[in-house]
Amino acid sequence: MSNVRVRFAPSPTGGLHLGGVRTVLYNYLFARKHQATFVLRIEDTDQTRFVEGAEQYIFDCLKWCGLEPDESTQKPGEYGPYRQSERKDIYRKYGEELISKGFAYYAFDTPEELEKMRSDFKSDTNPSPQYDGNVRYKMKNSLTLSKEETDKLLATKVKHVIRIKMPEHETISFTDMIHGEVNFDSSVVDDKVLLKADGMPTYHLAVVVDDALMKITHAFRGEEWLSSAPVHILLWKYLFGLENMPQWAHLPLIMGPNGKLSKRDGAKYGFPVFAMNWTDHKTGELTEGFREKGFLPEAFINLLAVLGWNDGSEQEIFSLEEMVEKFSMDRVHKAGAKFDFEKARWFNHEWIKKSEFKSLNSKVRELLEAENIQIIDDPQFEKVIELVKERCTLLPDFVQQAGFFFKTPETLDVDAVKSKWNVDKAGFFNEYCGLIKGISDWKLDNIENAFKDLVAEKNIRPGELLLPLRVMLVGGKFGPAVFQIAELIGKEETIKRIKNALTIFNQSI
Repeated sequence: MSNVRVRFAPSPTGGLHLGGVRTVLYNYLFARKHQATFVLRIEDTDQTRFVEGAEQYIFDCLKWCGLEPDESTQKPGEYGPYRQSERKDIYRKYGEELISKGFAYYAFDTPEELEKMRSDFKSDTNPSPQYDGNVRYKMKNSLTLSKEETDKLLATKVKHVIRIKMPEHETISFTDMIHGEVNFDSSVVDDKVLLKADGMPTYHLAVVVDDALMKITHAFRGEEWLSSAPVHILLWKYLFGLENMPQWAHLPLIMGPNGKLSKRDGAKYGFPVFAMNWTDHKTGELTEGFREKGFLPEAFINLLAVLGWNDGSEQEIFSLEEMVEKFSMDRVHKAGAKFDFEKARWFNHEWIKKSEFKSLNSKVRELLEAENIQIIDDPQFEKVIELVKERCTLLPDFVQQAGFFFKTPETLDVDAVKSKWNVDKAGFFNEYCGLIKGISDWKLDNIENAFKDLVAEKNIRPGELLLPLRVMLVGGKFGPAVFQIAELIGKEETIKRIKNALTIFNQSI
């Protein structure tokens, strides 16, 4: 495991799907486990799909997750450039090398000729004809044209692509770190385009050349790329030798309610699928991210880690350090893992509960201040956070659970007390205000004992008074123990809220 180098190679075309972040995470864990290098390479060869701002968005997502690369466009190492569009000349050289060795060919077919091929060769047994061994000799390429004709077309800069020449009836095999021995029949694979008419490589050529030149030792990617493996294996064999090929691991899919998890699932079922908010540059449509939904990054990467991996125990909550220590590819599952948003919420709840004030402080403060709730006293704020965090599943829950400690409720849930409110209870709270006004040591026990003593004297059931008191102090039927609330908001504020509520209750009920 010496000189281990892994990479993540996203396309800057849109939001970063949670499946992509999981690929990053597994790369990152493997790299840290082996004191190795994690490379981020931008695959922007398809310029028609390039989206301005998407590359920076990827880096912002990884920074939020705490999974920043060791080498990238923003932190270059000795194997750059790290953006494929800046490596264009490199790929042409390898495309020409494949042609000179007889493993690839120039194809001059126009889009109209390709469409005609798909129509002419379509049949009941072959509904979607491919440009393969059965078709290549009926098309316009350097295999069917003379050398003179080919040279003339190249000299006059006629648009063309370079295609791999797939061998026929050859078994192509490799050992996947997750799936074990995998075999392919070369005859069912079409002659993939390696170099496009604009001179840019396709994924197939670029990924092999870049992995070779960047000395990548292990390549982890989604299971959807498994079908492309035979092309990549041949390219390694033809250009760099199979002994130099990275070890591959094709990660299982993350499943949604109806197959592979997609952005549409998120929109349909109301949960995020991107790490952070993403706004479509064409439609202006906003897709909510896990960060903006109120997830902690620690919870987000924890839930992704166990979507396809476990350490062999019943443990579910892992810090990043624990994941690095325990992670191994042989514990990654072969089958796809189903994403469960309720389980994701559970992870976030657990991480909020175990988070210290210093890690929650700025996040919660920002949410409260967005609601015009100002925090002045840090020690007071810390007490409130520690008191209510077990009641919060997502970070925005702190607005309801903590906001009333610092801002008098603007509305009260009158309906919650209406059915059992009467003049005796109004009298009780008037007297209670007088009692607690005289408390010199404003502590929970003293506030509660004054309440209990008056309850006993008035012979009213405590349960019929605790709910109105809660609504008076917080505005609704939520929050921690009511006397803890009174202690933290202070004597003057407690009395003010009770008297204000009495006026509202007596007018409304």
